[in-house]
Amino acid sequence: MKAMVDFLVVGGLLAVTPGPNMVYVMARSVSQGTRAGLISLAGVMLGYLSYMFGAAFGISALFLAIPGAARLLTLFGSGYLLYMAWRILRPGGRSPLQVAQADAQPTRRLLAVGAVTSLLNPKLALVFISVLPQFIDYQAGDVLRQSLTLGLALTAAFASVNACVAIASGSAATAMAGRPGLLTAQRWIVGVLLVGLGVKLGVQAW
Repeated sequence: MKAMVDFLVVGGLLAVTPGPNMVYVMARSVSQGTRAGLISLAGVMLGYLSYMFGAAFGISALFLAIPGAARLLTLFGSGYLLYMAWRILRPGGRSPLQVAQADAQPTRRLLAVGAVTSLLNPKLALVFISVLPQFIDYQAGDVLRQSLTLGLALTAAFASVNACVAIASGSAATAMAGRPGLLTAQRWIVGVLLVGLGVKLGVQAW
């Protein structure tokens, strides 16, 4: 029980830390409404579940043991973050909090892009492979059950936080709709943040 509580504390701190998944969910919720944001979140959670089951059955650990695999995954993640930043900062780009109904995407695409955004986040693999095992009681046995239980708890924590983000983002967009100055500032803040994250991942890959 203590291990679960400790893990939930760590998971909660990780969940409230902004990242590409949160930015994507927020952007979709703003541009298409809360429903689209929650659908995007479902796609993101598919990525979490993939890493969770992969870690539980040793697949992720095996993948990361392949020479160059971790670096390649990190570089892909870095490139994707920089691409997202370019989409926001380029001439004519939009703030993630700027409503753009014309940019609406179908449900299948929302799920797919959410899953890709999640899968290209190398930190998820590291969390499930390096952080989660520290809270498993190997002497108690049934390691698979413990791994799945902790993984589901972490996934639930991330889902809860991002669901709140999806619901709140629509209201924030409405409040900022008539304030172009705030939208421009927010656009640059998010864009620069994504550039920083992308560059940091790229440097770490080398």
